[in-house]
Amino acid sequence: MKVYINGQFFLKEEAKISVFDHGFLYGDGAFEGIRSYDGLVYKLDEHIDRLMESLHTLMIRLPMTQDQLKKDVIKTLQVNKLTDAYIRLIVTRGEGDLGLDPRKCRGNAGIVIITDKITLYPAELYENGMEIITVPTVKNHPEALNPELKSLNYLNNILAKIEATNVGYNEAIMLDSNGYVTECTGDNIFILKDGVLSTPVYGRLKGITRQAVIELAQKNRIEVQQRAFTRHEIFNAQECFLTGTAAEIIPVVKLDGRLINDGKPGAVTLKLIKGFKAMTRTDGVKYKI
Repeated sequence: MKVYINGQFFLKEEAKISVFDHGFLYGDGAFEGIRSYDGLVYKLDEHIDRLMESLHTLMIRLPMTQDQLKKDVIKTLQVNKLTDAYIRLIVTRGEGDLGLDPRKCRGNAGIVIITDKITLYPAELYENGMEIITVPTVKNHPEALNPELKSLNYLNNILAKIEATNVGYNEAIMLDSNGYVTECTGDNIFILKDGVLSTPVYGRLKGITRQAVIELAQKNRIEVQQRAFTRHEIFNAQECFLTGTAAEIIPVVKLDGRLINDGKPGAVTLKLIKGFKAMTRTDGVKYKI
């Protein structure tokens, strides 16, 4: 494997950044997780747009054009001869001193691109559905660390993930301080009830796969609502599933010990999975090895 760092490629074992980089010291930076399918980078434009929003909020200047960054993503895939891959694109504030002041960071922002394979959940969970729980760690308040900011500081999600894995679960729901569902530790969440597909409107990442599912559902004449809801509505939903770049779409059949409907992946969920797989072959930027 070769890793892209600031315009150069290094073997995995030799890929290094400075210990004074503020991304390492403070989580001061942003990232994107992107997928390629059969020589197509799925929704590359949308991922770069979301990255630019995060960088704008963080006041980090990208030291190249967006078009050049897209070319570098594709070049990293080509160098590693990968047609199906998970891409981790990272932009840090760059090297500074041991203080917090971002003005002390000298030079350009740091850019790292890693391309590799990823399997987030076992195949049987996609077939049979996943059981999840709710964890005590609540989602950050939007004015503390906005959940739409995909920053390198992921401790809120990691602490929740620890609570889930400590009791044997792969994924967990995080609530906000008012008890409303926000998202899972690494995925967005949807529920279906009486023909209406609902997903949280506040306290969650603006997921690329989430938006793709919303658009796919609307094309299939399924009503979609972005609104606040509680665990009670998940317990009593007819279907539930999670979405994410790494997870894609995965059914959820039990929450906190309560079966969701009959405890099997629902027909609408399966239809959306099929439609999403078709989208990953057409909606993006093509490249050749």
